[in-house]
Amino acid sequence: MKTSDQQPQLVLLTSPDWKDYQLLDSGDGKRLEQFGPYILLRPDPEAVWAPALPARAWEAAHARFIPAPEENGGHWEWRQADPGRWRMEYKGLRFWAQTTNSRHLGIFPEQAAQWDWTSAQILAAGRPLQVLNLFGYTGMASLAAAQAGARVTHVDASRKVVSWANENQALSGLQDRPIRWIVDDALKFVRRDARRGVAYDGIILDPPKFGRGPKGEVWEFYKLLPELLSACREILAPKPSFLVLTAYAVKASAVTLYNAVEEMMRGKGGFIQAGEVTLQDQSAGRLLSAAIFARWGAAKES
Repeated sequence: MKTSDQQPQLVLLTSPDWKDYQLLDSGDGKRLEQFGPYILLRPDPEAVWAPALPARAWEAAHARFIPAPEENGGHWEWRQADPGRWRMEYKGLRFWAQTTNSRHLGIFPEQAAQWDWTSAQILAAGRPLQVLNLFGYTGMASLAAAQAGARVTHVDASRKVVSWANENQALSGLQDRPIRWIVDDALKFVRRDARRGVAYDGIILDPPKFGRGPKGEVWEFYKLLPELLSACREILAPKPSFLVLTAYAVKASAVTLYNAVEEMMRGKGGFIQAGEVTLQDQSAGRLLSAAIFARWGAAKES
């Protein structure tokens, strides 16, 4: 944790408060995870060590993801009938999990550390904040912010996942919380809000390496991230409260994100943290890196 005029001190985030999720073991390029009642096996190239649990524990998984030759493609093989979707919960936030052909399940458990942090920033502000969540996926960060008292604008390019996020809102009993669900290209949306003079107290960004907007707009992380951060600076409130930037599956370091956020928030004071978002496996206590992040807060933490 450093103020924005100092060199970064990298930190490792973990999410120890889960009850419905566990990383049971990792190794040989795979994860063994428990999502609610189901034990699942997924590939993870970061796990270059040997598993700690015996082979029979891995073989007992309810399902395993089989990658296809193309990037992010593949299918799940269940030892039983595919259960469809099932309910999970984190600190009062309830959501639907289900297997997909991109090996994800509608939830990134390691991000719970960021939900907790943004909730703390919102509560510390002592007033209703206007929060923008870009690339919002199935809405967990949006729901955590709304649960803490923020007014949230959630943007994602996929109508399917925004519908999923709506269902998670209903499942969490947060239908009365002010959340705008928007299907749009992130950069186009931010530019439009800038022209309208809209301002946000907090911004959450979780951009993919590559993606497409609802009208075929192409998102490329390295090409467009600087442009997006510059546009986001234009829609920050005069005295913003926080900014969170997370990146998955990119050839960049936490220092890269630190420098990008430091440039974006220059002159705003506050503090910046940067590092890795991790999961701790239960078999050997090892940390498995899942993403890199940088985040800015208005008030220095103790």
